[in-house]
Amino acid sequence: MKFNAPIPVTEIAAYIGAELEGNDQQMATGINEIHKVTPGDISFVDFEKYYDKCLRSAATIIIINKKVDCPPGKTLLVLPDPFSAYVKIVKRFRPFEPATKPISDSAKIGKDTIIQPNVFIGNHVTIGENCLIHPNVTIYDHTVIGNNVIIHAGTVIGADAFYFKKRADREVMYDKMESCGRVIIEDDVEIGAGCTIDKGVSGDTIIGRGTKFDNMIHIGHGTVIGRNCLFAAQVGIGGKAHIEDNVILWGQVGVSKDLVIGKGAVVLAQSGVPASLEGGKTYFGSPVEDARVKMKELAWIKRIPEIWEKLMSK
Repeated sequence: MKFNAPIPVTEIAAYIGAELEGNDQQMATGINEIHKVTPGDISFVDFEKYYDKCLRSAATIIIINKKVDCPPGKTLLVLPDPFSAYVKIVKRFRPFEPATKPISDSAKIGKDTIIQPNVFIGNHVTIGENCLIHPNVTIYDHTVIGNNVIIHAGTVIGADAFYFKKRADREVMYDKMESCGRVIIEDDVEIGAGCTIDKGVSGDTIIGRGTKFDNMIHIGHGTVIGRNCLFAAQVGIGGKAHIEDNVILWGQVGVSKDLVIGKGAVVLAQSGVPASLEGGKTYFGSPVEDARVKMKELAWIKRIPEIWEKLMSK
């Protein structure tokens, strides 16, 4: 998320009650997760094993829970609970805006776009030209939809990320990470009925041009899906996955978070993808393998009773 105007780092430090280390002349231009930071962004880290990754990232301002050597040109904001500080910043600079009508006055809707009855369109949404939004679709604030997009009934675009921090010493254990990202749907996309596409925590969930979804598909926060992908019904994709162009996922494929599926890969129905896959191949199984290898393996498994009987008869 980018701020409307740059903010002095001293103002940020005072607001969250942090001790400032390093460059006190910085201007913060946005807030972002570590995998999507750009210069000027604020990020946070609260586990030592991720310190080095965060300190070496493009983030200019880092909220951290321990004093460490500050890299040249950066600013550290030191305080005991970076997660809560990050949430506090999000709530200030991207506060929740209650809806006052089914289609917000701040929404921008392009020429020849058809909005069917009972559609909800939130604040600061942009929808392009020649789109068709079917009944009972919900489009949350700040969503961006391109031209020639079809969204079928009951789909929800832009719900919050499923992202919580565990506090094991409390009766109510999970703190919510407030989402300030967006969903961006590029031109010529079609999304089936009953799908759910979550916004990024602070970056964007992106659906690439020409991609087509069947019904009842879930896309987790911050996922980036390439162009001309094809997803069949009940596909589920975890947060921050990267699906490259021309990928086909058949029905009920489950994809874990933080991985890459390479260009042109095909994953057959009811497969589970726990780790990154090379492009240009066909996969099957849970966990997935090359489909030809997996099919041979299954053929041999079917022969186990026959082989066992032969062994026992000797």
